[in-house]
Amino acid sequence: MRRRHRTPPSPLPQRDGVDPVRVRLPEDPEGVWATVYDHLVARYGAAIGAERVGALFREGRIVSVRGAVDAGEPYEAGRYLWFHRDFAAEEPVPFGIGVVYRDERLLVADKPHFLATMPRGRHITETAAARLRRELGMPGLQPAHRLDRLTAGLVLFVVRPEDRGAYQTLFRDRLVRKEYEAVAPYDPVVALPRTVRSRIVKERGVLAAYEEAGEPNSESRIELIGHRGGLGRYRLLPATGRTHQLRVHMNGLGLPILDDPLYPVVREEQPDDYSRPLQLLAKALEFTDPLTGEPRRFESGLRLAQWPR
Repeated sequence: MRRRHRTPPSPLPQRDGVDPVRVRLPEDPEGVWATVYDHLVARYGAAIGAERVGALFREGRIVSVRGAVDAGEPYEAGRYLWFHRDFAAEEPVPFGIGVVYRDERLLVADKPHFLATMPRGRHITETAAARLRRELGMPGLQPAHRLDRLTAGLVLFVVRPEDRGAYQTLFRDRLVRKEYEAVAPYDPVVALPRTVRSRIVKERGVLAAYEEAGEPNSESRIELIGHRGGLGRYRLLPATGRTHQLRVHMNGLGLPILDDPLYPVVREEQPDDYSRPLQLLAKALEFTDPLTGEPRRFESGLRLAQWPR
């Protein structure tokens, strides 16, 4: 039976609300890496260059629980290292984050359009998680799920890291009722309400997902709330959580969500147009609290700008 290794706490604090990168040196039975530097160059050299890896060592930015690590230290499998990545300049998203609810366990945020949920890829410091940690002084704050960058609305955050698993499990096991609103063209020929089931495929490196024949892996309930001026206001109830699921299903009905840069036509990647946010809002979250057993329901205070007043 393999013994589980307990991960030591990071000796580095967060920077700009972002956790340091943690590396656990893997087994090296063939002795490929003589030094710590050799391994990190093999691991990160293609992305940032061997010179930059060396600079991180020289600047004392790569540390272990014993302090700064020298590039020439012998390789030791199982050792933990930490460092802060270099943050590229990011354009600030010019919208604030609302807080719908907060207690000792949970924080429910109203995320604006164009703000990613958590640090990933090109979006690191300009994310909801990093911003809230900085602004509220809550370094342990972690999202229990992810909301697409272009979608506004509710995101559930967990205050204490030890509680995160319980709330993540709710989303994994589809025990959270998620309600969205969208503004899209109105077509009286499209009979609603209806439940859409299809097979959605999202290929790595390709911006848009697509539907194909085969066993359905996605399900959405589509309801019409009202219509005027050639537009419809829709309630969307996803039973599954495929990438871009609601956007794909609405587009498949011939009702593409307003100001969607991917459906029905992929527009070339351009700087975000903050005056034209995707008209999709995560309106409500409803679930039974896994730690207290009480029913929970939260509603967004945001509204979709394109719905006629």
